[in-house]
Amino acid sequence: MLSYRHAFHAGNHADVLKHFVQVQLHLYMNQKDAAYTYIDTHSGAGVYALDSAQATKNAEFDTGIGPLWTCTDLPAPLVPYMDLVKGMNPSGKMRYYPGSPYVAEQVSREQDRLRLFELHPSDCRILAENFRKVEAHKAEQGERSRGSRVIIEHGDGFNSLKALLPPPSRRALVLIDPPYEIKDDYRRVRDALDEALGKFPSGIYAVWYPVLQRMESRQFADRLKRLPAKEWLNVTLTTRTPTPDGHGLHSSGMFILNPPYTLEPMLREVMPYLVRVLGKDAGARFTIEKGTQVTGAAAGRLVGDAPRAPVGNARRASPLSGKGSLRLPGQSMPGREENPGRPARAAGGERTPAAEGRRPQGAGARPAKGDGPRAAAPGARKGPRSGGGRG
Repeated sequence: MLSYRHAFHAGNHADVLKHFVQVQLHLYMNQKDAAYTYIDTHSGAGVYALDSAQATKNAEFDTGIGPLWTCTDLPAPLVPYMDLVKGMNPSGKMRYYPGSPYVAEQVSREQDRLRLFELHPSDCRILAENFRKVEAHKAEQGERSRGSRVIIEHGDGFNSLKALLPPPSRRALVLIDPPYEIKDDYRRVRDALDEALGKFPSGIYAVWYPVLQRMESRQFADRLKRLPAKEWLNVTLTTRTPTPDGHGLHSSGMFILNPPYTLEPMLREVMPYLVRVLGKDAGARFTIEKGTQVTGAAAGRLVGDAPRAPVGNARRASPLSGKGSLRLPGQSMPGREENPGRPARAAGGERTPAAEGRRPQGAGARPAKGDGPRAAAPGARKGPRSGGGRG
């Protein structure tokens, strides 16, 4: 259960999607003067060295931050994220990559509060050490330390979340991105969100998840659409065609409950660019869905300009076909998104143009790997093949 180490996957395409969205959520929260609380249930180590033994083992950063490093035609919404990454690499070489706690520390303001949880003992120690270095650097620059601004706890973020809601300021941004190395993580995410929304329905909740062949992953987003949130937004990024054995992380998503109204237009501008630069073959694509709470058989799918349609009876399919065994009420039609000549439908809500994109011919350049000191403890066990989450 504690074998996952995000250092093996730092800077991959899933991190690009997750941290780009996270930056935009912080910038939206920053528009109001009132302070907010950022809660990270699975923080990881906070900062990762891309030249460490863990990061170079599979060089997953070549699927994400690597191709973006030398791009000069970035869409405007992607610039703050890339500026943050390059800001921690002043030499111009790609040596370090930020985890979600570091992103939060850099983009949030002095009055905002960070509550960080990490269950893996080694990563929790590294996280605390990294933040001690951040505080020491600020002290050298003459900045006064705000003692309670950042609190790091070694513990289960799922269990700790409910105790922090509602926050004193009645404003909160919550990031949940477990490794999903056990199937129970999918259920725990949904249960934690259900309870959190009951205590604090107006918070912004962002969930990262891998898009895998297993049933729990394929049904995950549809189950989140049934949570009692006013609105939801779901975006996925696929960089290549899945392998026949289903191994490796080819696609991931961010599901946001109570999303800012500004986020969807930004995604529509950025996602085609990410598909073009990060895509590896003709299977590269993105999807964007938005809507309100989905309940019962009234849930339809709506992507693009296709009309909303009711969901029919459960549909049988071979469990070995990769399409699942049954289609539940509100679940997407298996294989619909794989047919470019047939319009797909997104769950519930408003009509959304161009909800799906595919990568055009050609891929972005891949720069060389960086070099530099390590930021994580050596000798850690390799993480699961799904390759995302944590940090």
